[in-house]
Formats: sequence, C-alpha cells, structure tokens
Amino acid sequence: MKVIIRTDSSELIGTGHLTRCLTLAEKLRADGAEVSFICRDLPGNMKTLVSKKGYKLHLLPQEKNSLSAGGYASWLGVRWYADADDTAQILATENPDLLVVDHYALDARWEERMRPYAGHIMVIDDLANRHHDCDIFLDQNYHDNPAGRYEMLLPDGCAALYGPQYALLRQEFAVARKNMVSNNDNVQRIFVFFGGIDPNNETMKALGAIGNLQIKDMVIDIVIGSANRNKDKIGEMVPSIAGATLHCQIDNMAELMAKADIAIGAGGTTTWERCCLGLPSVIIAVAENQIPIAESCHTAGVGIYLGRAEEVSSERIGEAFRSLIEQPSLLSEMKRKAREMCDGLGTDRVSRAIYKTVKAGVTA
Repeated sequence: MKVIIRTDSSELIGTGHLTRCLTLAEKLRADGAEVSFICRDLPGNMKTLVSKKGYKLHLLPQEKNSLSAGGYASWLGVRWYADADDTAQILATENPDLLVVDHYALDARWEERMRPYAGHIMVIDDLANRHHDCDIFLDQNYHDNPAGRYEMLLPDGCAALYGPQYALLRQEFAVARKNMVSNNDNVQRIFVFFGGIDPNNETMKALGAIGNLQIKDMVIDIVIGSANRNKDKIGEMVPSIAGATLHCQIDNMAELMAKADIAIGAGGTTTWERCCLGLPSVIIAVAENQIPIAESCHTAGVGIYLGRAEEVSSERIGEAFRSLIEQPSLLSEMKRKAREMCDGLGTDRVSRAIYKTVKAGVTA
C-alpha cells in the first residue's frame, strides 16, 4: 500500500500535526506500507525530522508574499486552491492508495480535488467546523457526543474513528505503560513540556512557579524542541532551580513521563500521552483548538485546566501544583481516570481500520 501524508509544521502551526502523522507513518511502514510526505516549506518547519526518519519528502515552496487571510486559512501559506494544484501534481505521479490529510486550513473543497489522484482519503481533524470529503475520519480527542459533532460534516459511508482509544501515540508509550512500577501519591518528580516550539515561552512561566515552590529533593524534567526560540534563555534559567534538568529534542519522552508524578503542559497531542501513563496534569491552552480538549480533561477529572496562556500567571500555576501536592487522594483518583481514558494502543487500531478500508476498496 502506498500512502502519502499532507501536513505541515511551522512557528504558527507548531509541531503537533506533524508529530502525530509521523507516529501513524511509523506504524503503517512497520505494517508494510510505503509512506511519504507532502509539506510546505513554512517558517520554523520541522522538515529535517521527516527526512531524518527516512521518509521521502515532497517540499512545496514557500510563497514570497505571505498569505493575508486570517484564521486557520493563514496556516497554509497559500490559497487552498493553489495548494490543491501543487499537491495534485505530486499525487498524479505517485498514484497513492491512501492520502492522509491533517491540516486545519483544508476542507472538502480541497479533498474533492484530490479524488482523481488517490484511491482513498483519510482526514485527521478535531475542530468540527467544516465539511470533509473522506473515506476515513479520525478525531482522537475526548468529547461527550463526538458523532453528533460531525453528523452533518462527513459523507455517508465514511468510517469515523472517535476518541482517545484511537489516539496516535508512539509504541514507546504502550510499552512504558505496561512496564510502569506503581508509585505512591507523593509528588517527587515534575514533568514540563509545552510542545516542540512553545512560541509564547510558557516553559519559563512554569519554571518560575516551580522554583517558587521550594520543595526539597524535587526532580524536575523540562523538555523542549530544537525549534524552541527561547531554548538559550531556558538553558540559562534551569541551573538556578534545584533538581531541574533540561532535555532538548529527545527520543525517550515516554520514559521521562513514566517517572513523573505530575506534569504541566499544553492541551495538544501530549494530553493523551500523559493520560496513557496515568500522569495527572496542569493544563494551559496555548492555542484556540486546545481549549475544548483541556476543558474536557478538566471535566473528566484527568487534569486541572487553568485557562488560556495569556490569562494564566506563574502564581496561578503554583497554586495548582500545591493543590495537587497537598491532596494525595485527588492525585490518586486523577491517575486512575487518566489511565482509563487512553490505553496507548490507538495507533494499532487506526492502522487496522485503514488497511480494512483500503483492502475492501470502500469509498464514501
């Protein structure tokens, strides 16, 4: 099976879409598929990560004049129909069995134009704000009524996959979950991660709060991506916090998370990684699309949502940490609920659904 994935990463978009697509690509490749990527050469993109993992990359050019459109449309860097033309030219020579699309700037108009060039189309999305023309649809986030959100947005016959049971997590998380040693409910280790780019530098805000806690013998693991523009400032701050260690662009994320007692981070894809390992979280939304995820996790009792990044102070973060540290029974309940929400086997389930649909020749 030949698969092509259309997604992007940039300073504006972040790295979450590309990261989950790479996770899916790894599983599909392990199951025998030939996988390649189409990405646009946007500012701050992670194209080297795609090539480093051994995937063929079709790099679309960056426009000299940036797109003036607002909202998610600006994420594309060009008009949607221009991107459709660029992508169609590549697909016409590659003839993929499956085109996977993970992009908030693309919708049914773009997908319909791809129909002649791909055997099947899969869309990964979570906004529920536009129509899609696809054969497989994935929204891995937690919602009370996921089918209802997309009732009028997906075509008849589309195989829809909803919820964290389909979360695209790397195999290392399922392995770490299986090998975890049950720890007590005392907080001795904190995990900090706000995504690969963290443009608003929430990492330093969180470190300020942790430093003010002044808890003896605490271990703090801070993870940042290589594209983080503030990594030098963070690196200068870390030595001033007792027990803190900085990790940059690591491959052992699951190992560090499994050792932690609580975490602080954004409300993106990493949410389900934390849940898989039963890691209670303090959550800050660093993008508009993360708000529903964070609110759902707060309601479900697997995290404490503090609000949008611009509304959350270092003092508020400190209060949330102290609340968890001083209530071990709450911490224990959050761990249990988090593990129940996501078991880390979602990528396997998605791969099976893809092969089932493509082999059966089913289209919506």
